[in-house]
Amino acid sequence: MNNIINAAVHDLQRGPQGFKIVQGQDKLVVTHTVQRVINELHDLYARRASKSYGKFSDQLTYSETKTYLGDYLAAGPDGFADLTAKMMVTLQNSARTRNAAAGGHVFFAHFERDNHQYLLVAIITDKLGANLTGNLDVQDVVHLDVDGFRFAGRINMTAWLDQQERYIGFLKGKGSVSEYFKEFLGCDTVIQARQDTSQLVETLKEFTLQKQMSAADREEFLTKAKGICERLASSQREIDFEEFANELFPSAPTELSEVLGSPERKLNDGFIPDRRALVPLKKFKGKTSSWSVEFDRQALTDGSIIFDADANTLTFKGLPVELAMELKRETIDE
Repeated sequence: MNNIINAAVHDLQRGPQGFKIVQGQDKLVVTHTVQRVINELHDLYARRASKSYGKFSDQLTYSETKTYLGDYLAAGPDGFADLTAKMMVTLQNSARTRNAAAGGHVFFAHFERDNHQYLLVAIITDKLGANLTGNLDVQDVVHLDVDGFRFAGRINMTAWLDQQERYIGFLKGKGSVSEYFKEFLGCDTVIQARQDTSQLVETLKEFTLQKQMSAADREEFLTKAKGICERLASSQREIDFEEFANELFPSAPTELSEVLGSPERKLNDGFIPDRRALVPLKKFKGKTSSWSVEFDRQALTDGSIIFDADANTLTFKGLPVELAMELKRETIDE
């Protein structure tokens, strides 16, 4: 549940002379409808797979939103009208530099969720629909195209104040279409291929547990994932979570893409997989002060290695002849 602290809507209109701002109310009264729309926007944003994550840029050129948001947090909730008015000017200036920029209704929402404070910004356009009159006649009706928004971003203000590495997320889209929105947010994307690949690996493992896959299905799923990622790494192609989910889990790709795109995971869409970080998809490894072990996941599936979770032990079957003979000699010597 999103506890809405402040919300506002302004218009960014595109015309022959460029972009024009039309200011809405300083603050919206948080009615049932406002709550529903904000909740729906956030849920839709969360389910979109293609996102990028980062932090505020240190470059002065892109520091306006950072400055305005800092001023707002210092002033308190009463400064929301000033915050959104200034951010609209920044959005207007960013839009002027990009041909792909689009106008629309700009929704701002400051809300609390799971003890974190967020600012959500989304650009929504209108859509022509139809409804029935009392006389069962059909008439045109214009409504918000909530499902079709392409530009949205979320700033985790709590994580920002805690000096975390990634606290801004935004919809990436195709090509450079979202660049102006990234500049508007003042975001410097933090793409670390090895870290992102490691997080992808852990996410895929968790997904197999959530789906309660059998050992054989889990082995097939993770092996296939490794093959796709290695192919991308070889060709130096960026991963696209929607395409990845369609190939890896064709029976229900949306389920996987929504997990990959979860804002809480902060997984960048569009990194090139790092081969070194893909190893855990295929192998298990561990060590103590006196021994180390590494084996393929398939060994658990085919029974050549057995893990007893209660006893916390591994049993190896079919030892190599040389190793078995060496161990026997060691035992005899004792």
